Amino acid sequence: MNHRPNPTPHRRRSIRLKGYDYTQGGAYYVTIVIQRRRTLFGDIVEGEMQLNDTGQLIANAWEWLATRYPHVELDSYVVMPNHLHGIIVITSDHRRGGSRTARARTAPTRRKPLGRLIGAFKTVSTKQVNLAHGTPGRLLWQRNYYEHVIRDDEEWNRVREYIASNPMQWEMDVENPNVP
Repeated sequence: MNHRPNPTPHRRRSIRLKGYDYTQGGAYYVTIVIQRRRTLFGDIVEGEMQLNDTGQLIANAWEWLATRYPHVELDSYVVMPNHLHGIIVITSDHRRGGSRTARARTAPTRRKPLGRLIGAFKTVSTKQVNLAHGTPGRLLWQRNYYEHVIRDDEEWNRVREYIASNPMQWEMDVENPNVP
């Protein structure tokens, strides 16, 4: 059988805002989902997320972003059994950054856009999980992620409430593999 390359290969459609500068200061709501919706990070018990060791690695990697990048602050987030919801703030001031739980900051780095920050989180968390499980090279996260630019304080508060209540909604969550 003779196979010729497709002259018009499938191109992934970007879900990012065209022309938007994702390095500019602002708050972004993100959702990052594990491959095949596997539930590796813990369990929901009576409406609360109980992280297992792998889930704690994910939380630590998320918090690492604010210690590694001076232009990053973290707001509300929750690690769910198979995904993470969080608010990441890219500050306008290069010297700021941190989170409620940030450790000492490392040497300054160049400013990264949101997509590169998420990529760094995925890389670090995947390496840590694979090291802990003895599964070098195994994929952990889906290729893309969901993001939404938070435009005002009212929206920010709605997103915070959604994140805080997400474990209580697990039985109806579209990311729950047990929901049809």
